[in-house]
Amino acid sequence: MSPRPNEDHMTTATQYVDRLTATIPDFPTPGILFRDLTPVFADADAFRAIIDELASRFEGRFDAVAGVEARGFLLAAAVAYATHTRLVPIRKAGKLPGEVLREDYGLEYGAAALELRTEQLPAGTRVLILDDVLATGGSCGAAVNLIERAGYEVAGLGLVLELEGLPGRASLSGRDVFSIATAPA
Repeated sequence: MSPRPNEDHMTTATQYVDRLTATIPDFPTPGILFRDLTPVFADADAFRAIIDELASRFEGRFDAVAGVEARGFLLAAAVAYATHTRLVPIRKAGKLPGEVLREDYGLEYGAAALELRTEQLPAGTRVLILDDVLATGGSCGAAVNLIERAGYEVAGLGLVLELEGLPGRASLSGRDVFSIATAPA
């Protein structure tokens, strides 16, 4: 099933993101300029435009969608539903039962780890990784490593917003990385 077209043909996904993203200074720590996409996701037309854009950009190139906790879950669930594909959660450490793969990574303001349950998909499955913001590339890089360590193929990475001037894209060199919008870090 193909995604439904954006009913507001005059506003693109990029325009919605640019207009509706909130900027919060000094969150979660002093010196960080946090980009909050909650207002974007709360707008039904904006959310539909984003999902349609992500699904169409990678159409025919993936068999499953992986969402990085937490906001990546929103995107991945909607794209998986719209494209009738499988959904795989990539969770924060300690949230999944059973056998998991773990990947530690650095954040702009600390360290974290992501986990993926093993044997969810057949080996070689093409997986599209979705997340909200690309900053340093830590969580996306960890997601890539988890997907590949599980025996799947990374079909690409789809983001809503990419922060310019940070090493996110460079850390994912050689990958198909698509960002709907960009903003200064």
